[in-house]
This record gives sequence, C-alpha cells and structure tokens, in this order.
Amino acid sequence: MAAVFLKRLTLQIIKTEKNYTRRCFGKYIMQKTVPAPLSLIASAPRLSYLIRAKAFSTVEDTQDERKKKKKNETAFSNIGRKINERIIHVLDEKGNDLGNMHRANVIRLMDERDLRLVRRNPGADPPQYQLMTGIQIHEERLRLRESGKARPTPGPTLTKELTFSSNIGQHDLDTKSKQIQQWIEKKYKVQITIKKGKNAEEPENKIEEIFNHILQTMPGIATFSSRPQSVKGGKAVMCVLRHLSKKEEDAYRETQGTQKGDTLNRENRIEN
Repeated sequence: MAAVFLKRLTLQIIKTEKNYTRRCFGKYIMQKTVPAPLSLIASAPRLSYLIRAKAFSTVEDTQDERKKKKKNETAFSNIGRKINERIIHVLDEKGNDLGNMHRANVIRLMDERDLRLVRRNPGADPPQYQLMTGIQIHEERLRLRESGKARPTPGPTLTKELTFSSNIGQHDLDTKSKQIQQWIEKKYKVQITIKKGKNAEEPENKIEEIFNHILQTMPGIATFSSRPQSVKGGKAVMCVLRHLSKKEEDAYRETQGTQKGDTLNRENRIEN
C-alpha cells in the first residue's frame, strides 16, 4: 500500500514539474518570439522605404557628380593631385616646355615649388598641362571672364526693308541713306526696293545710279550682299546691302593707305 502511494506521489510530482516547466518556458518563449514577427512586420515598410529613397538619391547624386565633373573639365581651375594620365606634357609657370613627364614626378615638382596644375589642352596626345601659381590662376580666370563678357553672343542677322520710288527727291534720298547707314552700322542687312517711276523720260540707269549713290555714302562700311535685280515683273529693282566683314574692312584700309601713299609720292614728284 505504501509502495502504491509512493508511486502515485512520484508521478504527481513529475507531472507537476512538467506543467510548471511548460508554463514557465512557454511564457518565456512567447515573450521572446511573439514580438519578433510584429517588429519585422512593422519595420519592413520603413526598410523598403529607406532602400527606395537611397536608390533615388543615388541617381540624383550620380547626375550631380556628372554635371560637376563636366563643369570642372571645361573650367580653368586647379586639378590638384588628381592626374588621370600616367604621362603628361608639362609647361612650367613661365611657359617653358618641360616635355613629357610621369605624374609622380609632376606631383613631386608641385610640392617642391608650391605650384598648382591646370589643364591646357586635354585633347592632345599626351594631354598638355601647366604648372602655375595661385595668383596666376586667379589672373587667368579674370582674363577669361572679361574676354567672355566682351565677346558678343552671335545671333541671326536681321534684315530691314525699305521701299521707295525712283522719283524720290534729293533731300528724301539723303534722309533714307542716313537711315540705311544707321542700320548697317548695327550689323543689319538692308533690303532696298526701288519702284520704277511713271515718268517715261526717266533714264534707264537711274535706279542703278540711286543704288550707287547710297553705297557711296558709306565708304568702308557697306557692300552689296545681293546686287540689283529686277523684281515684280520688271516694275521694280531690289538689292541687299550688308556690313563689311573684318577681312574686307582690313583690305579697304590697306587700299586707302596705298592710295594715299601714291598720291603723296605723285605730289612730291610734281613739286620737285
């Protein structure tokens, strides 16, 4: 009897310990494992959001870096020690040709003389660089900036139009000639159309004489872009005047100087 009671007591104790262990460890496992999925579920959207934001930001950063790199390549500036090529052609701060040099030797020379390195002709083979002082770089930037301001922006050449009759009086013709000259000096092209007068006694070459008169009022300034030609079924004559090019202006001045020299020589011979 006592043995049976002892056996039951032992089984009860074992069962009680199992239940207690299950309750303790089960509660511990629930505390540790249950919040974990909730935490993963809650953090998953934030993680994906950060990944997307990082990817989008990377594209923007790459574009910005490309723009900055392109700007730095075209701008006149110190490139520091970032020499991409192994061998480069080098000029010193006085413009003397140092020939082709290894980039390591160029960097050592920069340190020894306290100089900066700028691109001069990156398209050459090998690329051409120059060693310069900080003051030289600053002065060169100012010079390039001023030359950029002074250089006019090229644009389309505008054309002014003027129409009048061949019966025009001398005073009105002089007024129109002055107006044409003002347009020409502003680099406009001027299209002139002269209608034939109804006067039957008018000379055939009168319109041509008018064109020549207008052109002679602007020596060294204007020339024909399009010579006189009949239009409107022969009822009018049209031509286009333009400003002389730089080469034509130089040739005109040279011709004028030669003519003045010939005139002076001729007068000296007459006096002698």
